Amino acid sequence: MDSTETPAHDAVDAITDQWAAVRPDLDTVPMAVFGRIYRLAGGMRGRVDKAYSPYGMGLGEFDVLATLRRSGEPYTLSPRELTATLMITTGGMTGRLDKLEKAGLLSRSPDPNDRRGLRVTLSERGRELVDQAVGAGLAQQREALEAALTPEEAEQLAGLLRKLLATTVV
Repeated sequence: MDSTETPAHDAVDAITDQWAAVRPDLDTVPMAVFGRIYRLAGGMRGRVDKAYSPYGMGLGEFDVLATLRRSGEPYTLSPRELTATLMITTGGMTGRLDKLEKAGLLSRSPDPNDRRGLRVTLSERGRELVDQAVGAGLAQQREALEAALTPEEAEQLAGLLRKLLATTVV
């Protein structure tokens, strides 16, 4: 299928058709939109995770390294800042940091401004690795977009999703 074709029927259509048969009073457009978003996110998560695998990381590890990289030099944040950005528990963050520190991709050191605090810093090796991995993940995302949408449609979809996200996520 090229980017100008729309599939005639998909699995989400089958679900909404079933609901229409048993509950014709329901407006299933929201189900169709979010059902496709959920399926798309799950499918892309798997593809991107596979793209990160050759770099010795999964999505969770990539997220930590990428957050540090995006923070700019000196690529240092507190565990609390990382946890807030990634929306995971402190226990989950500790496990990720342990694994990444053991692999030499980041280091933890005392916070000079807070005796009880720590600073997490991306190592040079971690920076190089996340720079390679982000390219691999973006290639998977680009491939998926280009297989289905024109560049203009991709821009339009990004804008529509931004608008929807602004009203649904607190």
